[in-house]
Amino acid sequence: MYEGVVQDLIDELGRLPGVGPKSAQRIAFHILQADPVDVRRLAQTLNEVKAKVRFCSVCGNVAQDEQCRVCRDPRRDPSVICVVEESKDVVAIERTREFRGRYHVLGGAISPIDGIGPEDLRVKELLARLADGTVTELILATDPNLEGEATATYLARMVGSFGLKVTRLASGLPVGGDLEYADEVTLGRAFEGRRLLDV
Repeated sequence: MYEGVVQDLIDELGRLPGVGPKSAQRIAFHILQADPVDVRRLAQTLNEVKAKVRFCSVCGNVAQDEQCRVCRDPRRDPSVICVVEESKDVVAIERTREFRGRYHVLGGAISPIDGIGPEDLRVKELLARLADGTVTELILATDPNLEGEATATYLARMVGSFGLKVTRLASGLPVGGDLEYADEVTLGRAFEGRRLLDV
């Protein structure tokens, strides 16, 4: 639609997850109108991210050093590992300030449709972490969708011989939601995960 590098920029932005053609066009024109100093800073930051950021050698979370800050923190409980799909899930859980254990980032979820099997995830690394017997509880915090459930079920079977307490995050109704808008699966999970009220 546009000439040369402008169209190339729109095409490249459109390849980003969650960025459709109109958003890509809007971002491209924002970049064209931005101050050259801001554009250089953005380009420099993108280059630095690719050069400096790596994955933690222990858990697979994003890190600037060999290990991420969670794995380096001696105050974290090494006997509890929370398994998540992506690094962004670590950030979400950390915001709650409820979890004081360690993490293991799989790098995705089992999805046969997308051609992603257990061998494409960091499952071997997880099993290696469990081998020394330090871990007593494994929390499976994969997404509550078909792929996340398949991944959690697969992992629960794989670690069955380790004698661990294997738990799954509760799922159900969101705070502030209405029952009439909840789907059957969510409502069913809410009933399964109901708890006793302290009165």
